[in-house]
Amino acid sequence: MKAINTLVLLIASAAAAALAATPAMAQGTSAAAHASKKGQAKKALAKPAPADEDEKEPDITGLQPVEFHCELGNNLTIYRSPNDDQQIALRWNKRLHQMMRVTTTTGANRFENAKKGLVWIGIPAKGILLDSKKGHQLANECKNSEQALKADSKG
Repeated sequence: MKAINTLVLLIASAAAAALAATPAMAQGTSAAAHASKKGQAKKALAKPAPADEDEKEPDITGLQPVEFHCELGNNLTIYRSPNDDQQIALRWNKRLHQMMRVTTTTGANRFENAKKGLVWIGIPAKGILLDSKKGHQLANECKNSEQALKADSKG
C-alpha cells in the first residue's frame, strides 16, 4: 500500500510539473500549476540564475544614440553600432535593454528582448515599442528628428 501511495504522489507531481510547463497553464488557472510555480520561485531565490544576453545591461560606450519622441509624451533612445546591425541597446523607463534582431519578411527592423518581453519595430515612417508578455503597446508613433521632419513636410 505504501508503494502505491508513493507511486501516486510521483505521478501527481510529474503531471503538475508538465501542466505548469505548458503555455496555457503558465497563466496559472490550476492549483497544481500555482503550487509548482511557487516552488520554482523559491528555488530561483535560493540561487541566482546565470546572467544571459537578455538580462545584462548593455555597454553603450561608443554607440550612436538616436532619440525618439512618441505620442503621449513617451520618449526612448536607441543606441546603435555602425558596425553591428544585429543588436541595439534601448533606453526605456530609465533602464537600458539589450535587443537582438529578429528576421522579418516585411523588411521592418525588429529587435527583441525575449526575457523582458520587449519588442521594437522600426519602419521608415515610425517605430513602436511593444510588451509581448502583456500583449500591448508601450509607445507608438515614435519618431526621431529625421522622421519628424519628413512627416512635417508631407503634412
